[in-house]
Amino acid sequence: MPNRTPRVLYIDDDPGLARLVQKAMERRGYLFEHAATGEAGLARIALGGIDVVVLDHYLPTGTGLDVLAAMATLSDHPAVVYVTGSAETAVAVAALKSGASDYVAKSLDDDLMELLASAIDHAVERVRLNRAKLLAEREIREARERAEMLLGEVNHRVANSLAMVAALVGLQANAVQNAEAKNALAETQARISAIAGVHRHLYTSDDVRTVEIGDYLRSLAGELDASMKAAGHHALINVEAVSFPLATEKAASVGVIVTELVTNAMKYAYRDTQQGEVRIRLVRVGEGVELRVEDDGIGWDGTGTPQGTGLGSRIVKAMAHSLGATVSYGGGGGTSVSLRFAG
Repeated sequence: MPNRTPRVLYIDDDPGLARLVQKAMERRGYLFEHAATGEAGLARIALGGIDVVVLDHYLPTGTGLDVLAAMATLSDHPAVVYVTGSAETAVAVAALKSGASDYVAKSLDDDLMELLASAIDHAVERVRLNRAKLLAEREIREARERAEMLLGEVNHRVANSLAMVAALVGLQANAVQNAEAKNALAETQARISAIAGVHRHLYTSDDVRTVEIGDYLRSLAGELDASMKAAGHHALINVEAVSFPLATEKAASVGVIVTELVTNAMKYAYRDTQQGEVRIRLVRVGEGVELRVEDDGIGWDGTGTPQGTGLGSRIVKAMAHSLGATVSYGGGGGTSVSLRFAG
C-alpha cells in the first residue's frame, strides 16, 4: 500500500452508524465506502483496492462470520476489524479464529469511534507490513528465477564451448602420428567431455545447483562406450546408479573419476581378450554416497607401478580429495575401486 491512501469498507445495515464511521475515517485521512449487506460487501472486495473491512456481526442475511468464511478463499484479502455486541465475547473469538485481525465491542458511548479508529489504524499498518513482505518475497523470487535462467544459459554456453574444445582435441589426436601422444590426447578429450556433460545436464535441469547423478552417469557411460569402441576396446559398460540430486562440483569430480577408471579398465583389464564387463555402481550409504568401479580383468590392487603413465591414478586421487574421500582397492579377481563421500 505504498504512496496510496488507505481505503476502508464498512459493512453494516445501520446507515446512521455508517455516517458516524465515515466522518471518523475521513478525519483520519482514509477513503471510505459503505456496503449495507454481506453480499454487496463481498462484491466490492472482489473488485480490489480495499485495505481494511469493518464488519458488523448482524447483517440482513447471515452474519459477518459468513463474510469472513467467503473472504478466506481470496489470495490477498483485506484486514478485518470485527464489530460485535458488548456481551458477545464468543462471537469475537470465533471471528478472530476465522481471520479477523481485531474486534471492537459495539456500544452507545463516545468511546466506540475512538476504539474503532484505533483498531483500523493498527489494521492498516498490518496490511502495509504484510503487503511489503509479499512484495519483497515476490521480488526475491523473481530475482532468483532470473539468476537461475542466466546461470542455465551460462551452463549451456560452457557445455558448448567444452564440447568444441573436446572436438578440437579429437581432431588433433587424429592428426598426430605418435601413438603415445595420440592416446594422451584421446584421454584428455574424454576428461573434457565428462565435465561438459555435467554442464549439459545443468542447463536441462530445473535446479542448476545440482545434477541428477544417476542420469548423468548413464549418459557418461554411453559416451565412454562409443569412444572406447571406436578406439578398438569392446568391453561392456554396465551402470547401476540411483538417481538423486548431487551438488554440481561433486558431480564434476565423480564424472572425471568414472571416466579415468572406466578408461583404464577398458584399456588394460581386458587387454588380451577385449571381452568382459566394466561395472559402475553408485548408491546411497547412510548420509553418504558410495561409488564403485570394477572389472573382472587381470586385476590391480593399487600398489606397484600402474599401467600407462600413471596420470589417471593421480587424477583419481586428486578428484577423490576434492570430495573428501579416500580411494580403496578391493581384493580378489579383477580390479575394484571404491570411494565414499558425503552426499
